[in-house]
Amino acid sequence: MGNQFKTVALLAALSGLLIAISYWVIGGTSGLIIGIGLAAVTNLFSWYQSDKIALAVYRAQPVSQAEAPGLYRMVEKLSARANIPMPGVYIVPSQTANAFATGRDPEHAAVAVTEGILNILPEDELEGVIAHELTHIINRDTLTQAVAATVAGAISFLAQMLSYSLWFGGGSRDNNRGGNPLGILLTVVLAPIAATIIQLAISRTREFSADAGSARLTGNPRALARALQRLEATARQLPLDANPAFEPLLIINPISGKFLGNLFSSHPATEARVEQLLKLEQQSSTKSY
Repeated sequence: MGNQFKTVALLAALSGLLIAISYWVIGGTSGLIIGIGLAAVTNLFSWYQSDKIALAVYRAQPVSQAEAPGLYRMVEKLSARANIPMPGVYIVPSQTANAFATGRDPEHAAVAVTEGILNILPEDELEGVIAHELTHIINRDTLTQAVAATVAGAISFLAQMLSYSLWFGGGSRDNNRGGNPLGILLTVVLAPIAATIIQLAISRTREFSADAGSARLTGNPRALARALQRLEATARQLPLDANPAFEPLLIINPISGKFLGNLFSSHPATEARVEQLLKLEQQSSTKSY
């Protein structure tokens, strides 16, 4: 319940930021009303189209049981074990090793893996990855992350519009409020950063939860730990090229960076995730996790 409350609060903060920027861009009461409407439409659009958007971004293609029998059987087996409907199965035409899940709920979900991950992971490690993605579906992380990505993208777009109005528009747009150039400038600079930080706060804690869910579902936390280490090593050599707003959906950060790259990473450090999984393995010898 605490995690759900935190998520709702963070999504509300993103929507509030979107409304505030709309106020600055358009001005006055009309800007406020338009901002509220824009936030509502953006969230509603994300709710119903999140799966299609993410799959299109990564050019994922649906596959049948005949086309990918091993992968299909694995998803089917783990879905039955998790007591959720069988999601759609997709393959991304990329040699980068990664995976993601999407969809607004377990009844409208999809799991996608790249060609690369199928080539490099042994069966037990791939099973850990699939179980991780199914846990995201169970926890409805897929919807949360897609909505956050869409709203954050809208915030960045409006901040860009505001920067154009600042440099080329000039003056205040509404006599009911003062045009504070410093306030506008701070909004242009800080709003996209704030949106990114809020989005990351939503994403990072959910990765640990999905890792733990995978450990429970497979009974083999070490296999996922090995998979994460292998995936991180390949991500450095062959990053996945796609819209950065959708990086939180992936099981591993597609670009390994240093310094600020790590600060603004959409995922917690792989070392921390591996350490947590190995702790779960130790606990399994004395109690069920």
